[in-house]
Order: sequence, then C-alpha cells, then structure tokens
Amino acid sequence: MSTNVPASPVERGSLLAGGTRARLIQAGPVEASEAVVFIHGNPGSSDDWVGLAAAAANAGKRAVAFDLPDFGETVAPDGFQHDVPGYAGFVDAGLTELGIERAHLVLHDFGGPIGLYWAASHPDALASITLIDTGLLPGYKWHTLARIWRTPVVGEIFQATATRSAFRFLLNRNEPRGLPRDFVEAMYDHFDRRTRKAVLKLYRATDDPGGMSEALVGLLAGREIPALVIWGEHDAYLPWKYAERQRDAFPAAEVHVLPASGHWPFVDAPETVERLFAEFLAP
Repeated sequence: MSTNVPASPVERGSLLAGGTRARLIQAGPVEASEAVVFIHGNPGSSDDWVGLAAAAANAGKRAVAFDLPDFGETVAPDGFQHDVPGYAGFVDAGLTELGIERAHLVLHDFGGPIGLYWAASHPDALASITLIDTGLLPGYKWHTLARIWRTPVVGEIFQATATRSAFRFLLNRNEPRGLPRDFVEAMYDHFDRRTRKAVLKLYRATDDPGGMSEALVGLLAGREIPALVIWGEHDAYLPWKYAERQRDAFPAAEVHVLPASGHWPFVDAPETVERLFAEFLAP
C-alpha cells in the first residue's frame, strides 16, 4: 500500500546578484514579471518562506525568496554595507536579475524596514504588501536583545556565547505555542560567526527603526495598495498594537491579530496564515 504525498511546488537554486551568489527558492510560473517576493528577518533565511511560497504558487503566482547577504548561506561581497539601504539595494539587484518588475512584498521582522525602504524607492512596482509582525513603527523603542546587540563589546560577548541551548531558550521563552524544534535548530545552524557579526552591524546602523514611518505614509497612503497585516498578539519584540497602525500607510489593509501566536505566526499557526495569505492573493 502506498500513500501519494503531493510534491512541493517549491524549487531550490541560487541567484547571482549584488556581487554574490544567494540561495534562492522559487515556485510558480518562473517567467512571470510579477511575483510574490519574500524578505526574511533576523535571524532568518529563505527557509522561513517555504510554506507561504507554496501557497502563493498554488494561488497561481510566481514566488521567490532568497537569503540576504550574511544570512542563511549567502556570503556578503567585499564592501557590502550591512544597513537598511544596503540590503534594500541587494533586494533590488535580485529582482532585476530575476526579471521581476512588480512585486507582492511579504515582509517579516527586519525584512520590514528593508522591504519598505525598497518600496519607497519603487512605489509604482509595489503590487501589494503583506506585513507579518513588522511594518510602520512610529515611536518604537528597541527590544532587549536589540539593545544588547547595539551595545559595543556587550553585543560581541553576547553573540560569542550564544550556544545552541541558549539560543533555543531565548527563542522559545516568550512564544506561547513554542516553536518547532526543527525550525529552531535550522535557524541556529545558520547563526554562524558571519551572521552574528552581520546582526551587530545591521542593528548598530539603524538608529531609528520607526524613522521612515512619516515619509512612507505620505508616499503610500493615497495609492490604495492592497495590504494584509498579520500579527501575533504575544509578539515580545514588536508589540501587536502596531498592527492597526499599518492602516496609516495602507488604509484598506486587512488586519488580523492572532491571539495565540508570537513573533513567528507563519511557524506557530501555519495553516491559518497560509489560508489568510491565499485568500488575500486570490483575484
């Protein structure tokens, strides 16, 4: 007796862009010039997006996600600037190389500032936006881990002593449902010395995470860009109260606060998030 398990529509490969080779996942019609573009946060990689990329492909969309420089398995090229403009420039180079002219952005965590910076420079190329525990953050104050990373010497010591067990504890301590063991282990496997240094550089180069909010509202609010906002009510890093604030820039946004989720709702409530996302992408 055999069980037929549908093959995943997600394929893995690589992308040469911005002076380096990035790990890439793709799904759906690969020649389409309009695509769902996923940008991961910290610590994260293109692995975060396999489930939602499959959902996008099943909805008939092209989907792409790639590791940002010095995250996942992508090595930053010499001279790369580990700041929001530098990462947004890499995203732009990647989309150009992939032939993507219009993007349905899907952002999480630090992928928010990076993706929104790109959108501010390419508003006509923004087909829609999905914000998962990220977005406009007016008045936001850094969470505890961010303050540690931003502090010279203290941040370096903290990163150097981040053992696997400590990493597992820190990620799960505020997650009401807990995160799957394989998800946490894979994330730690990518949290190597190169990534740890990149995290320090990125956070220290970002003095005001909410600084783009006012400019983005003025630029995007009148464009009626379709938006989906998903936020975990128990997010310990980016409070759920910011979910409704996304309507400042995206007045018609669908906003969903998931009552039993933390910072990674696409991991702790994948069926719910994939359903909401598929419904949002549907014509």
